[in-house]
Amino acid sequence: MNWKAISTVYFKELRDTVRDKRTLISTLVVPTVVIPLLFFGAGFVMQKVIKKAQQEQSSIMIVGGEDSPELVAALKAHEEFRVVTTTEDFKAAVTEKRIRAAVDIPAGFDAALLAGDEVPTVKIYHYQGELKSKMGRDELRSFLTDYREARVQAALEARNLPASVVEPFKVETENVAPPEKVGGNAIGGFVPYMIVILCFTGAMYPAMDLTAGEKERGTMETLLCSPLGRINIVMGKFFMVLTASATTVALTVIMMGVSAFVAPMVFAAGAGGGAGAAAGGGGMPMLIDPVGLLGVFAMVVPVAVLFAAAELAISLFAKSFKEAQSLVSPLMIVIIIPTAMGMLPGIELSAKTALIPIMNLSLVCKEMLSGTWNWDYIALIFGSSAVYAGIALWLCVKMFNREDVIFRS
Repeated sequence: MNWKAISTVYFKELRDTVRDKRTLISTLVVPTVVIPLLFFGAGFVMQKVIKKAQQEQSSIMIVGGEDSPELVAALKAHEEFRVVTTTEDFKAAVTEKRIRAAVDIPAGFDAALLAGDEVPTVKIYHYQGELKSKMGRDELRSFLTDYREARVQAALEARNLPASVVEPFKVETENVAPPEKVGGNAIGGFVPYMIVILCFTGAMYPAMDLTAGEKERGTMETLLCSPLGRINIVMGKFFMVLTASATTVALTVIMMGVSAFVAPMVFAAGAGGGAGAAAGGGGMPMLIDPVGLLGVFAMVVPVAVLFAAAELAISLFAKSFKEAQSLVSPLMIVIIIPTAMGMLPGIELSAKTALIPIMNLSLVCKEMLSGTWNWDYIALIFGSSAVYAGIALWLCVKMFNREDVIFRS
């Protein structure tokens, strides 16, 4: 290889690439616009929706309860509930989101409490997975728990017994994980997903333009007639594609870091906590560990080499830019599947999963963003990814030296 010749091809391709609007959009605009929109746009919408749902009264139906006026009256008087007229299709009303939940009071509920000889069961009907129904269910459960404790307290006072008879001790929970680990666990699976996708798309348009695009414009023959060796030409093109992919990833990581730093202060201020609360640790925690983001960028480098070499080799087969799109675009599914599998609960990093391309990156990035640094697996993943990238690069050089591939008709 002649590095001077490679650099000549590289800077020639760099000038051409900078003039290509499609490459600029996929390399610069997408990571700098999409990432902040995901953090702030989705965050603002979610915050607004949840706040509005919390401020609304939960519409509920009371099933039964004709002989239990005390509990029914307590439910109707509670400020968090809006009791609507009960209908026969109360379950359908929950699933169709006409009401948030329904509470079924068994016959003889009040009498059973006074007699104390049996324990009646109050059932709450809700729509699992639906946000407002979950709120209604939680509010009903909280109300019934308070109602039960009040009845127990009254019974104890009537018998001159202390409250410790039914509650001999209390249970408290405390989070011991630092904010970075909490944030990393919450969105750690989503971050590598975005990085892998953008790493792939960042290399896609330059790879197609520098191969199939040049064939279509008729400039490939001119380049091959130059005194530069084939390997110098393909390496110059490869480094250009790698630059585009690495730039996309770098911008994505930077924008994620900036968004992760700014978002907690913005959302804390929006929630009434103020920036000072966030900065002082009393507000929302920082979402992502910045050191973890640097680790993610380092682990993406061999994968970026793999994507750049593979997309360049595949695009070489195409006779036109349009054909290259039809060949390369389906690979997106191949990339998404292992990345999404790494986000699934129960799939953990092990010696076997560390050797599965793409999925190993998703798993290790999730761990690094949550503050877990398993150096044995990190070395294994980096090494295996480097081997896969080397094979892809060797194949790319091999393809570029074949006349039946370059001049396929």
